[in-house]
Amino acid sequence: MRIQPPKSQARTRDQPLFTLDELKEASRTVYRAMQPTPQLAWPLLEEETGCNVWVKHENHTPIGAFKIRGGITFVEWLKTEGLKVAGVVTATRGNHGQSIARAATQAGLKAKIVVPHGNSVEKNRAMKAFGAELIEFGSDFDSAKLEAARIASDEGFEFVPPFHRELVRGVATYGLELMLGAPPLDTIYVPIGCGSGICGLISARDCLGLDTKIVGVVSEHAATAKLSVEAGRLVETNSADTFADGMAVRVPVKAAFDIYSEGADRIVAVSDEQIVEAMLCYLRTTHNLTEGAGAAPLAALMNEKDRQSGKAVGLIMSGGNIDLSWTRQVIAGKVPRLS
Repeated sequence: MRIQPPKSQARTRDQPLFTLDELKEASRTVYRAMQPTPQLAWPLLEEETGCNVWVKHENHTPIGAFKIRGGITFVEWLKTEGLKVAGVVTATRGNHGQSIARAATQAGLKAKIVVPHGNSVEKNRAMKAFGAELIEFGSDFDSAKLEAARIASDEGFEFVPPFHRELVRGVATYGLELMLGAPPLDTIYVPIGCGSGICGLISARDCLGLDTKIVGVVSEHAATAKLSVEAGRLVETNSADTFADGMAVRVPVKAAFDIYSEGADRIVAVSDEQIVEAMLCYLRTTHNLTEGAGAAPLAALMNEKDRQSGKAVGLIMSGGNIDLSWTRQVIAGKVPRLS
């Protein structure tokens, strides 16, 4: 018998998606598999931005990205539910796939990961190294997601969606770490792909009862979340052609939209050129290499320097997984070419 994912729950600032006890339990689950990541203030970055900036270094997890947290709690939930399946299958541009591959194989489950053609070569290698069977299908994430759902139906695998309550509960643990480990923050900037990162952050803020503003960041070439919030309804785009593959989503997720449309202060868009400048800024000021999505929050802050002058601001460096060939182009000050 297939276990259906729990339905998304209505929430308000006074009734968060999770209780603090639920997030503390998720933290204990996550910490059995990894250490907390640091939140650091970098003086050179403060000089560049004019803000008291705290960077949440999710590029320092065992897979180099925040997604690992959700994979850990999702697979633990499957075990708790006693699910009996051949394995799990999901679609990804890389970081979610690494998370599911690592957690599933460590739990003794097979993992099939579907990626679009032309996906990051090094992220593909990493998923295989974590034990996944990699399947290339379609031209973008959303077409790969449809193929993953077909495999689940035809082969008896459990489909792991890009957004799920248990994924968000795990991801929310980085929000707890940041908000409890840094001074009170006026604003936190976070990238948006399918939405687990921003929704986890909102959930952590709300259960702690804080007033911190959450600003979602999208690529101007993959702006489905921003367009949806502005329209008050789900808005799909025809393409998501950005090298910041963690944000390259055409079709918004309603359960995520329901949370960030209410809980985010605003959604802003940045260009690929601005993302490249932010990646270079991180290299100069923190000596950390970040992927495109991980640098997007800094790009957004740079656009809003005057607005945030003198304030305490958090930036989610969501991951550091970028191919070497793209890194060379970024260091040369160029936007990586999409193949």
